[in-house]
Amino acid sequence: MPIPAPVTPDAPTPIRDPLLTQQWLDLAFIHWAVEPDEVAGLLPQGTVPDTHDGATYVGLIAFRMHKVGWLRLPGVPYFGSFPETNVRLYSLDAQGRRGVVFRSMDASRLLPVVLGRAGFRLPYLWSRMSVHGTGDALTYSSSRRWPGPRGAYSRISMKPGERIHKPTELEHFLTARWGMHNAFPGGSAYLPNDHPRWPLHRAELITCDQNLLTAAGLTAPTDPPASVLYSPGVPVRLGRPSLPAPRTGRADRTSAT
Repeated sequence: MPIPAPVTPDAPTPIRDPLLTQQWLDLAFIHWAVEPDEVAGLLPQGTVPDTHDGATYVGLIAFRMHKVGWLRLPGVPYFGSFPETNVRLYSLDAQGRRGVVFRSMDASRLLPVVLGRAGFRLPYLWSRMSVHGTGDALTYSSSRRWPGPRGAYSRISMKPGERIHKPTELEHFLTARWGMHNAFPGGSAYLPNDHPRWPLHRAELITCDQNLLTAAGLTAPTDPPASVLYSPGVPVRLGRPSLPAPRTGRADRTSAT
């Protein structure tokens, strides 16, 4: 069983030579606790569910991607800026690296969707989307266009609240994720990121009407979310993906502790 690296609110390894730069803005973090066995089969080879106090989590993350740029070039103002909504799981690999696994990534720009699917094998999907504010609330909407399943949608409304000056261990666990795992030929790739420490706020969830979780192969939640947070956002740098050594068999799916 892999020994997990510590959960740290700051990136453990700064990225000096980024492959991509971008900003993640106006983020809604909505999470449900699930049993690790429920999601273990949905993770890439070589990873197991990452857990906190025996549970793992399903995340629904809505936000605005802003000015994605290659290397150190300036971010692209139109094609690099768009709403995005992700369904993600929490993963741990044999090297103890904690990460996330994306089950779906809805975005409103077709070009980034095609590039993300072709270049990084990410589950990007083209959707009609919007993010807008009404009074002190934010609303995130999406309706899937391609490649499907058509009819997958979400409508999330939340009211950001007070700043969290001392996040809990769980809040760090859910947000301080310094890489993602993704299935590549020969094993699971790990793509690191770094960014300033999250500015987190309490948030009131007004509406969460969606079927993105079931469209991503997950069971629809019946309980209220275990955590609802908001962040105004951070600038982000993504490093180059690394592949582990080839394996002869599938990793043990026993959950991490």
